[in-house]
Amino acid sequence: MKESILIVDDEEHIRHLLGECLRGEGYLIESARDADEALAILTRKEFDLVLSDVRMPGMSGLELLEVIREEHADVSVLMVTACDDVSMAVQAMKEGSLDYVLKPFRLEDVRKTVRHALDRHNGAILRKRHVMELEEVVKEQTLELRRTFERLEDASSKTLEALVAALDAREHETQAHSKRVSEFALHLARIIGVDAALLPDIGRGAMLHDIGKIGVSDNILLKPGSLIEEEWVEMRKHPQIGYWIVDGIHGLKEASKIVVAHQEKFDGSGYPQGLKGEEIPLPARIFSVIDCFDAITSDRPYRKAAQYDTARAEILRCSGTQFDPTVVRHFLQVPPEQWLEIRQKVLR
Repeated sequence: MKESILIVDDEEHIRHLLGECLRGEGYLIESARDADEALAILTRKEFDLVLSDVRMPGMSGLELLEVIREEHADVSVLMVTACDDVSMAVQAMKEGSLDYVLKPFRLEDVRKTVRHALDRHNGAILRKRHVMELEEVVKEQTLELRRTFERLEDASSKTLEALVAALDAREHETQAHSKRVSEFALHLARIIGVDAALLPDIGRGAMLHDIGKIGVSDNILLKPGSLIEEEWVEMRKHPQIGYWIVDGIHGLKEASKIVVAHQEKFDGSGYPQGLKGEEIPLPARIFSVIDCFDAITSDRPYRKAAQYDTARAEILRCSGTQFDPTVVRHFLQVPPEQWLEIRQKVLR
């Protein structure tokens, strides 16, 4: 299918020159003399790219760009500007334009810039479609898992342990990570003096903290190297996906508070909500410290476990930024041999 371009310029000879140049490349071309006419055309017909002058009578190219971003999000924009207006073209790129073409222009430069802009546009559309398909798959998986939970009359400990053991195995966690952090979190909660009635919810929430990773593809979850930004976007969805799965299920509503908030940080730099300080539920603040401790002191495919002192130093370093200082203070009061005893008990 041919790609379509709308040329917007108040000078007829510019519209004609650009139109002939780009038709020769096989594109479908229409033109408009100003922004108002362009917007009227955009309401009737879909385009891949708008090639717009920056300076025009009435609505400027920058103003047109803003409207297109708000009302025609799938249309990309390329600006045309005179040499002495480069600052306006740079501003347009900051506001969403893919690139700009300088007047007086060389037609070969126009062809290359338009092709490059369309390649970027097509890539963005494909990525957007991929994300939508992923979200649909995740939604279906989430509904199915919720139905599975609901078929179970209660979220018994054995049922949850079996489920999270399968999830741990998927990430090559061979030493019962989820069960271990659950026991660690319960121990620290007792040290802090959390109401005994809340302890079962803390145990379940810690055990289920990563259940949302069921919606993350293996290519990302098991990638040996660093994630690129698009992959991080998908990975950062797992707390919210986990919350969708767990919240509303009988017996797990309180546990969902750990699931959704386990990646929040005390200074507000975490995700998905950017909660800060005591906005983060206490069970999630407890879990955050425990998760770090377990990650450092457990074997990973890419490194051996570190000693308690290494974990202690890192947790102390991040007190007040990643971790609640009060929770850290209580954690540091626990003798190392108590953590080792819990670890060994889980492994039995």
